[in-house]
Amino acid sequence: MDPLAYWIAFNRVRGIGPARLRALLDAFGSIEEAWHAPADKLREVGLDRRSLANMIEARGSLDLAADLGRLRSAGVSVLTWEDPGYPARLLTISDAPPVLYVRGELRPEDDWAVAMVGTRQATVYGREAARHLAGDLASAGVTIVSGLAVGIDAEAHRAALDAKGRTIAVLGCGIDIVYPWDNRKLAEEIAARGAIVSDYALGTRPEASNFPPRNRIISGLSRAVVVVEAGERSGALITARFAAEQGRDVLAVPGSIFNRSSQGANLLIREGARPALSANDVLEELDMGAVVEQSEARTLLPADETEALVLKYVGAEPVHVDDVRQASGLPIATVSSTLALMELKGLVRQVGGMNYVRARETGPVYRVD
Repeated sequence: MDPLAYWIAFNRVRGIGPARLRALLDAFGSIEEAWHAPADKLREVGLDRRSLANMIEARGSLDLAADLGRLRSAGVSVLTWEDPGYPARLLTISDAPPVLYVRGELRPEDDWAVAMVGTRQATVYGREAARHLAGDLASAGVTIVSGLAVGIDAEAHRAALDAKGRTIAVLGCGIDIVYPWDNRKLAEEIAARGAIVSDYALGTRPEASNFPPRNRIISGLSRAVVVVEAGERSGALITARFAAEQGRDVLAVPGSIFNRSSQGANLLIREGARPALSANDVLEELDMGAVVEQSEARTLLPADETEALVLKYVGAEPVHVDDVRQASGLPIATVSSTLALMELKGLVRQVGGMNYVRARETGPVYRVD
């Protein structure tokens, strides 16, 4: 039997987590010997009555060969503590998952990773902040790690993909289940150009209790965690706490003192987290200043004086097309058509109700005065 089958089997036994599995390996020398060990020997290693009962039941009911075959048929890779491809940074945390299920590909360059997390009820400001930071970091060669949730997570993943960079999504369910379902297209793009990972067995439903432990993997894969908009009880703050315990840097995007979605991020800053005002703040924290040149090389430029004039009045805060017309003095038809063209080129983004923001930081504009 392929030893990988035993790793997968142990991963399906309730009550045997990283600490107990490590004790079993130390006691029996191999994953196969641990799986077949007598009940009295398992008791001596420290399995309690419930965990022992779960393991005995699993040994009688699981079809190890069939489970391994299902994974291979589904195109899912499995990495264990003993696999040289297991992420080295994740392996250093105290409760590193014994098994990682992977769709897509984890690469050595993913060692330079930053997690970006935040609320599901993101504001326009939060979404744009996530897009700017994640896009610029991805352009600089940093892999963006997040949790595929709606809101900040999804914006960070999309921005990394739009910047032709790499991104990793960590799930709180089996890797064969996309949650939330609305992000299934995004999940496919991530698997094609990055990786989707989970430490939960195939078929595991996205139960609420799965997500806090999942967050240790998000921070564990990363060199730093950036919190963008988070309430005082947000799961993003759980990720930040894991990061601090794991010795990772924690940064936060400051927000309005009147917005409940910014209370958690502002609290982190008050407690000592570095404010993340730009990708450069993150790069400096990670001592990655040399890669900023890659980000600058990807800046976008307006094509002519009309675009430059319109762009002059579009910034990080949403501005209505009528306000651009009034400020620029251009006919409304010219403003509307120019904004539409600039959106196609990636210079600006419409954020609803004919309001626009700059898509990302741009290079120097033409002089128009």
